[in-house]
Amino acid sequence: MTWSESKEWLQGDDSSSFYQNALIDAAQRPKDKGKWKSVIRPWEMPWEMAPQGILKHLLNSEMKTQMETIDAYMQIIPPASRSGKHRHLAEECLYVLGGKGFDLHVDCDVEITDRYHWVPQEEVKRFEWKAGDVVYIPPNTIHQHFNADPDRTTRIISATNRIYKFCGLNDLEQIENAPEYVEGMVLDPEKVKALIGRKARPLLKAKP
Repeated sequence: MTWSESKEWLQGDDSSSFYQNALIDAAQRPKDKGKWKSVIRPWEMPWEMAPQGILKHLLNSEMKTQMETIDAYMQIIPPASRSGKHRHLAEECLYVLGGKGFDLHVDCDVEITDRYHWVPQEEVKRFEWKAGDVVYIPPNTIHQHFNADPDRTTRIISATNRIYKFCGLNDLEQIENAPEYVEGMVLDPEKVKALIGRKARPLLKAKP
């Protein structure tokens, strides 16, 4: 052959159908997505006892919903308690459904060389919030949520963009676990009610 590098690029015995598979996926995915849920009922939203705390997932990439770009969960913080402390590259939006409290945020200095470096700044920023407020958490900010009410439960909706994860930039790091976290605990409505205490407002009823 005329190209001197042919000995190099002609090597290899593996064969694939990657492009053909992409064509099949492009044709099949709209059909599959048509079966995914546009409305998710309360009893279809799974509970999780996570290092971040008591979560009820509203939208997640594993839930087969029509939403393909946003992950969202409701976080339930018992009276006078707090969430876990974590950091992630994606920015986050919080909507406070009920209760009052505050966030502690620590910005990080970031440098990207042959690897990803980040160093927490010394300043700790405090943001007070109450029901109806929206809280913005910038990218790569260490943050934690605190329930300032000793008698009532706080509920917040957290929403993040899952595109970062699909681009290999999930970069989720748990720095401190929530006080209620027990590894391997499986939650149900009764356990959640026990965890948040008798003075908390009643939760949504499970499917009859």
